[in-house]
Amino acid sequence: MSRSKPFKHRRRFPLHIHITTLFLAVILLVGGIIAGVGFKLSRDMLETTATDLIDRIGRETSNELAALIEPAELAMNLVRHDTLSGADNFATRSERLPFLKEALLGVSALSSIYTGYANGDFFFLRQVHDEAERLAFNAPEGTRYILQAIEQGAGQPVGRYIFMNRALQPLRTDDRPDYAAGYDPRKRGWYDDAISSSSSIKTPPYLFFSNRKVGMTLAARGVQGDSVIGADILLETLASNLKQKKLTPGTEIALVNAQGYVLAHEDVARLVTMVPGAPGQDAKPSLALLQDFGRPALAAAAPLLLQSIGDGDASTRMAVADEDWQLKVSALPLQGIAPLFLVVAIPERELLATALKLRSTSLTITALIILLSVPLIWWLARRISGPLQRLNRQAEAIRRFDFSNTTEVHSLVSEVSELSHTMAGMKRTIRRFLDISAAVSEEQDFDRLLPMLLRETLLAAEAEFGVLYLADNDGLIPMVVLGAQGEDVAMMPLLPVSLLDAGPLLGQALRSGHTVTGHLSAQDIEATGLDDLADFGNPQQAVAVPLRNHQQHLVGVILLLRQHPLDGAQQSFISTLAVTAASSLETRELIKSQKELFEAFIQLIAGAIDAKSPYTGGHCARVPELTKMLARAACAETTGPFKDFQLNAEEWEAVHIGAWLHDCGKVTTPEYVVDKATKLETIYDRIHEVRTRFEVLKRDAEIACLQDIAAGTDATTRRAQLAEELAQLDADYAFVASCNEGGEFMAPDKLARLQAIAKRTWLRTLDDRIGISNDEKERKARADEVALPVLEPLLADKPEHAFERRQQDRMPEKNAWGFSMKVPELLYNKGELYNLSVARGTLSEEERYKINEHIVQTLVMLSALPFPKHLRQVPEIAGGHHEKMDGTGYPRSLKKDDMSPVSRMMAIADIFEALTAMDRPYKKGKTLSEAIKIMALMKKDQHLDPDLFDLFLRSGTYLDYARRFMPPEQIDAVDVSQFLTPVAS
Repeated sequence: MSRSKPFKHRRRFPLHIHITTLFLAVILLVGGIIAGVGFKLSRDMLETTATDLIDRIGRETSNELAALIEPAELAMNLVRHDTLSGADNFATRSERLPFLKEALLGVSALSSIYTGYANGDFFFLRQVHDEAERLAFNAPEGTRYILQAIEQGAGQPVGRYIFMNRALQPLRTDDRPDYAAGYDPRKRGWYDDAISSSSSIKTPPYLFFSNRKVGMTLAARGVQGDSVIGADILLETLASNLKQKKLTPGTEIALVNAQGYVLAHEDVARLVTMVPGAPGQDAKPSLALLQDFGRPALAAAAPLLLQSIGDGDASTRMAVADEDWQLKVSALPLQGIAPLFLVVAIPERELLATALKLRSTSLTITALIILLSVPLIWWLARRISGPLQRLNRQAEAIRRFDFSNTTEVHSLVSEVSELSHTMAGMKRTIRRFLDISAAVSEEQDFDRLLPMLLRETLLAAEAEFGVLYLADNDGLIPMVVLGAQGEDVAMMPLLPVSLLDAGPLLGQALRSGHTVTGHLSAQDIEATGLDDLADFGNPQQAVAVPLRNHQQHLVGVILLLRQHPLDGAQQSFISTLAVTAASSLETRELIKSQKELFEAFIQLIAGAIDAKSPYTGGHCARVPELTKMLARAACAETTGPFKDFQLNAEEWEAVHIGAWLHDCGKVTTPEYVVDKATKLETIYDRIHEVRTRFEVLKRDAEIACLQDIAAGTDATTRRAQLAEELAQLDADYAFVASCNEGGEFMAPDKLARLQAIAKRTWLRTLDDRIGISNDEKERKARADEVALPVLEPLLADKPEHAFERRQQDRMPEKNAWGFSMKVPELLYNKGELYNLSVARGTLSEEERYKINEHIVQTLVMLSALPFPKHLRQVPEIAGGHHEKMDGTGYPRSLKKDDMSPVSRMMAIADIFEALTAMDRPYKKGKTLSEAIKIMALMKKDQHLDPDLFDLFLRSGTYLDYARRFMPPEQIDAVDVSQFLTPVAS
């Protein structure tokens, strides 16, 4: 006590003073935010500046390209006004060489200038710029100009190459008849375009074949005569200009055309690439494509070029070779030329160097501030957080239901000290309550929950005796009777208590809805039937605790008997506990009722599906049983692939529900498709219509016979003919009827005979468009109405037999469930010949799809249900029994690894039940050995899970099922060892 007194009088400070002190941490946080914001702003500024610079580069490049073209175009226009355009012989044209030389020298970009004449003559002066170009033409040393000329003349055309020095003095003349024979300027594109144009023309940039340099051609019609003046411009200077315009050292800039060919780049050597020719031919030079240029950043911009062609400028940011780049493609529109495009790629590391440095500096400064502030903040934090940490540990202990530590925490902060006192009291108050609540909440069985609730309440109230009643209509039914230690009481069974006559104490509790405690009167004893309490010391006090749910409806009542009255704390505790008890009772009873309702609903659906068809009764019940038998066999395995396979109670529930609902989608399948026993059967068997037509043909044959006899034909001969005809009709009908029955195979000769029979005609005299439904009228309207009487085929596939598939009946390619089934074009095809020609069984392709579609509907229906978490596997279990291990199954083409083991078990159960079932309209059930043999082949073809099929045989599950569900005559001997996968030694 001497130590606690001074401490009580110490000065304590409110918590907000300490929070104010910690504001320094907020300032430091703001510093970090400022650094980030500064980086972002500087980054945005640099990116905007880079965009403006790129736009400027585009404008400058356009201007430079125009600066190359305009002088060359001026020089060409001078030449087109010169007498050269009208000169008609080589000598006259040669006199103008000095003029052409001056034109070439006056424009640095000009590579050559030439004239093509209407008679096929050609006069071409080329400027040799360097030694490499001289060697390419095999020109003598000192060559500065090359004159290439073609003269058609009166005889053979003359071609020559004249190599001249800087003074235009000839150094060597080569006769080139091949040049004159192989080149005609009138067949060149620039000639045709210029001769038909009233102004000069410009070609898009391309690779000159002679010197393998990039350039473009200008051409215009000569003033004198029908000649065309042309000039070639080199674009070499653009490459060096682009290099000078780089924003950063690592920037890549290229000029490309709309096809993606690179026209200018600082790496000139990469512009030209060799393209392999046809077999036996040499490779040809070509401009390199952007994506093949050898610069990854430029290659990454190739998709942007397509976007820029349609939308103008395009830009993006992407990672190339582990580095972030900014890419932009800008169109460069030029007058008279197809637009060119400037591709710019800038590494963000270089572009944002300033921003990164700014961020680094800001973070460094912030780090220094933090380091300097740490000692002060650490000291303050220790002073404040110490008591709070201890309280936090106590709160954490409470969260873990650990109430062993009861030490109070002292602090300079008054609120913390008050919180410590409150937590100490809270521990004592809730410890018992949490123990009880935990025990109650963990109990899932409703029948075990009732005595637990009463036992815990008895112990909390320190009572000698207790009864738990459940409300039922207008009465209370006693469910559990326990003694002081929670033991069962062996005494005369208590009688139900009427709500209207429950005694003073119990009646008051029922009317008020609150816990009532008081003296146990004789009326209370008489109303509750508690006459013999001698073994419990004749308790005099009673506590009535009404249990109400969240809707304030009475769920039950707990009646406690004890020797002494309850104190206020105990009564409050029991009242609070009553809320938990009522909630638990309501929840468990509701869950129990819901499960019973859901189980009944599942059985109702499965029964309705089986009842829908007289031929499938029991399928929905047998498949779940076989699935669970196989699952139990897997759980029993201690070795092999299923040694670790186990199912808990919730997983067994999912298996049970999934198996029972595996065919719930069949509720959408029409009965006449499910039960289709013959090929022509729909809602009725249309073989009767066919038989009637044969009857008509037989009557027609008899009438024709009698008419012929009446007309004088020999009666004996004619009747013999009639007998043959009737016999043939009988045979044909018998054949058609046999085809209608279905089978395993339809031979080609049978199909041919069916086609031949179908071509026979019968006479229809009545209108088949009256007295029918509107839907059938719409289908008949597809064909023109014919005048009656009309001859019709004996068997036909008519337009009205085709039922079109509506949009809602189609399966989207990208659907939410992953279905990948091939959908027939028609919903149904009821054509008579089409159905009679079905090769196997009785179902057409459309009907087979409709049957298979039930699994689609199963998944759609089950996926729409809000299953609880432990049942969310139900759609997968129910919807996978038609999948195959090799991915060829339906509806989602799943493979083995895509399916759960239970789903694969369902596949085995469904197939085995289908093979052995005796209630199918189209086949009889297989014997046990036949079914196992078929399934062994399916295992071999990877349609069934090999491990599960081996377990199915090895565990004897197949035989257990057979003894329960198959007639004795189907159960024959099976040597399963021949079907098991050999065990590797």
